[in-house]
Parts: sequence; C-alpha cells; structure tokens
Amino acid sequence: MNVSFLGAAGTVTGSRHLLTTGTKRVLVDCGLFQGLKTLRLRNREALPFDPHGLDAVVLTHAHLDHTGFLPVLVKEGYTGPIFCTAPTADLAPILLSDSGHLQEEDARWAKKKGFSRHKEPQPLYTEEEARDVTPLLTPLPVGETVDLDGLTLRYSLAGHILGAASVLLESDEGRVLFSGDLGRPADLLIPPPEPPPEADWVVMESTYGDREHPTIHPVDLLTVILRRTLKRGGVLMVPAFSVGRAQLMLYVLSEVFSSGSAPRVPVYLNSPMAIDVTKLYLRHDRFHRLSHDECASAFSVAEYVRSVEESKKLNQRRGPMVIIAGAGMLTGGRILHHIAAFAPDARNALLLTGYQAEGTRGADLLAGKTHVKIHGRSIPVRAEVTAFDGLSAHADHSELMDWLGSSQRAPRRVYLVHGEPRASDALRRDIETRLGYPVHAALDGGRTYVLD
Repeated sequence: MNVSFLGAAGTVTGSRHLLTTGTKRVLVDCGLFQGLKTLRLRNREALPFDPHGLDAVVLTHAHLDHTGFLPVLVKEGYTGPIFCTAPTADLAPILLSDSGHLQEEDARWAKKKGFSRHKEPQPLYTEEEARDVTPLLTPLPVGETVDLDGLTLRYSLAGHILGAASVLLESDEGRVLFSGDLGRPADLLIPPPEPPPEADWVVMESTYGDREHPTIHPVDLLTVILRRTLKRGGVLMVPAFSVGRAQLMLYVLSEVFSSGSAPRVPVYLNSPMAIDVTKLYLRHDRFHRLSHDECASAFSVAEYVRSVEESKKLNQRRGPMVIIAGAGMLTGGRILHHIAAFAPDARNALLLTGYQAEGTRGADLLAGKTHVKIHGRSIPVRAEVTAFDGLSAHADHSELMDWLGSSQRAPRRVYLVHGEPRASDALRRDIETRLGYPVHAALDGGRTYVLD
C-alpha cells in the first residue's frame, strides 16, 4: 500500500491524495489549487495518473480546495463513483457550478479588458462541465462500513462544515485514516470532530499547526468591530465562504442584534450560492447544532440578494450596513465589486473572517498592502482591514493535538498535509515530542510514500 500526495503538500490548497493498494486505486479529495499564481498554474498541468485507472474518488467535504478539480477529472474521462456524505452531495454541485460560472466570467472579462496574455483566455472548466460531476456523486451514511470489493470505507464526522468527515480506508494491507479538514470543539454551528478511529497511518491536516485561535467569543469580537464601523457611519464588508462561514456570520450577527450589543442595521447576504447553501441547513439538521426554528430565526437577519442588478445597487448605497459576499479569500466573486466601491473610503471596514492563503488578496491586505488589483485596476484600500480568526472553522494547534491524541491506539506514522511549511513543521515537532508518534510533513511534488 502506498500514498502519493498530489496536492496540499507544503500548501493549504489542492488536496489530492492517491491511495494505491494491491487491487485498488482511490483518489481522496480532488481539489483546486488556489492562491499564488505558481499554485494556480498547477491546475493546468497534465494529470499524473490515468483517470480511467481510478476505482473511486472519496471526498472529505465540499470546499473547492477539496472538490474543485472534479470537473477536470471527469472531463479527462473519469466515470466512476464519487463517494461523499449526504450534505456534501448537496453542497458540491452548488459550489462546482458557481466555480465554473465564475471562471467563464473571468475569462470573458479578461478578454474584454485585454489583461490576459492569451488572445482567447479559456476557463479551466465551464458551468456545464461542472454539472457533469453531479450524476457521479454517491452519498454514503456516516458511521457505517461500506464494502468496495477489497477495500472498505467508513466516514466519521470531522466538524469543520456541514457534512465534513474523516474517512477510514481499510484493506488487508492496513488501515489509513484521512482526517480531512478538522473543525473546532466549540464551533457555534457544527458539532465537534469525532475521535479518530484506530488506524495504522493517519493523513492529517495542519492548517493552523503553529497557531492558537483567540479565546474571545465571536459575538463579543464582532460587537466591537461592528460598533466601531457603525459609529463612523460606515459599511462593514465581510468576505465569507459560501459554505460555513456565511451561515456562521449570519448566526453571530443575529446574536449581536438580539442581545442589543449593537444597533440593528441592514444586513445583505449578496451571494446566490450562500443563499442556496443556507437552505440546506434546514434539510440536514443532524449535521449541525441548531433546531429548525433556530436556523430560520438566525438566517432571517439578512436580506438575500440574488440578482446582479440588486448587487450593483448596493454599491450606490451608503452606510451603516453590513454586506456578506464571497469569496472568502478575495479570490473572486461579488465581494470584489464591493471592495472597489467601498474600500477607498476610510469610514468603511473590511472584516476577513478566516484563513487567507499566501498569494490571495486577503493575505496581501493582512500583510499591510494599501492597494489591491481587481479586474485590471489598482484599488486603494483606505478602509479599516481587520482579521477575525475567532470564526475559523479549522482546529488550532492544541485542538489538532487533542484530536490526534484521543486515538485509542498509536498509529505507525502520521503524515501532515494541508498546511504551509511552518505550520506543518510546528505540529510535527509537537506530535513527536508530546505523543511520541513517528510523523512526516508531506513534501510537494507528488512523492509516493510506501506505507509499511
């Protein structure tokens, strides 16, 4: 048995892990590379394996850095099952279709404005090609062992977002656990990750392997930021991932307003995708903490904006108001148009609500840059820029250690993925010294590791 890390090795994007046994070849996650251009260009590289030779694809959750390359895989000839949890089967088509749509839009805009070096810029895949993935999605129950003819699969809840799960794959050669992205024990919406099942090898995320999250309650932190912005009569812009972060922001805002901690102002959820995702929380209530009525109440705090015309009208308004829109790392989406409209005004504020991968506009702003390039234009950013790590859906260093340490049996080895080198190395050192487990931070370049 061996595993090849074809992405998310030395970086937090492009999760693609190829597990090979004596009889099976399974791809665990199939994500997009995002962030730095050198990473994004890897999405255009030829696949290092034959899609026809895969027996299955297994998804841990729906985020694009774990699913966003599926349309390319299918376009290249993969026709087998794509296993996932039930919420992921509902979420993935929404995210993938939106991804294809945005890529088509970006290609058209680049051609119109002439800022691409290609005469005819092409999207990585289209919205129609993204839809070709949906028939292959095969939902599986959580907690039940499924026989794949020589390989068994079992999901356990991982927290993080709706439907996220760790996956245990077992053959007569051993048991491999892929953690997927692990959530937080005290997340306001999503239950904590389940303890890891016994495994011979653990492939584990390390996004926040070198950091601890703030202990301040998200409601208290948002109250401070919101009051400060509203006092200036400003607009609070909140770039948020459509799955998880947007819903959490709605819940926190509803708590702030209902407690009277800050004056109630108009809130706009300007993301058709986030609106569609929000409705899924009512359908999959076993995967989150809220009751049906609590969901309905929290998510009614905002006015939902679907059309492009309504979105444009928001840019003609002035504060005080809150706008929640994608994308969370400022890599695209409607938030860019709002930044172009409101960021030059110092009365306004931009609240970054989670991890900002290196090379993204969000990371640039956190590093102190005063201009961002949007659709070929340099936009001055005079608005207050604030990071809100208290809303992260990723486990921090201590929480990662606690999760791994709760296993009833020590694994033979731990492989760390989905982290920048510094984060992975910090977690590696602590696992070795505190838990005594052999551990290796996976290297970039598709290296194959023999599991023995």
